[in-house]
Amino acid sequence: MKSVTLRHSGETATVGKVLCLGRNYIEHAKEINTEIPEHPIVFLKPSTAIIGSGDNVMIPPISQDVHHEVELVVMIGKDGKNIPKSKAYEHVAGYAVGLDMTLRDVQHEAKKKGLPWSVAKGFDTSAPVSTILERKFVPNPHNLEISLKVNGEIRQKSNTKNMIFPIDYVVSHLSTIFTLEKGDLIYMGTPEGVGRVVPGDTLEAELESVAILHVGVAAYNS
Repeated sequence: MKSVTLRHSGETATVGKVLCLGRNYIEHAKEINTEIPEHPIVFLKPSTAIIGSGDNVMIPPISQDVHHEVELVVMIGKDGKNIPKSKAYEHVAGYAVGLDMTLRDVQHEAKKKGLPWSVAKGFDTSAPVSTILERKFVPNPHNLEISLKVNGEIRQKSNTKNMIFPIDYVVSHLSTIFTLEKGDLIYMGTPEGVGRVVPGDTLEAELESVAILHVGVAAYNS
């Protein structure tokens, strides 16, 4: 089973669900020519998508167009169902930086045919994530610079204050649909600047004062 580590305590937690938000930054919605959502757009990745810093994103042979999406990640620390917004942070263990790697060509083809696109988002190694910084060390998760470098060049740079749906709302909303359990991860959506990566690239994702994540990119058939 995949697990994540809380940095200061050294505690590990088994990852159950990986819940991801789409279009949670206005500028990203604009760059992919889609409407600004009125409610969170949610999709799932399996826990087998999780990798850590120093690992490689492995591109499956079904895709020739893989994109990076840097994201704030929230780890759930306490089980809950129908969590009131006012109590949402009681269920948050901490924060991390992660990547939602996407097989964009596979996703586009599935969307064109009206088919599910779980394969494009949920393939093995598609959810790199850093260690978790405990919530008490992050006074305001809604005002953090977030960025991604590919081969040392900035590709994405924004601030979590630009998220459409804040963390407490998202936790409360998701808990009305899914029982949230300790170890679940919520990927909070990506800002503008998504783009292609290829085998041999190195990625450095950073969430200000929280974490830095380094991963490489390789191909299964290389």
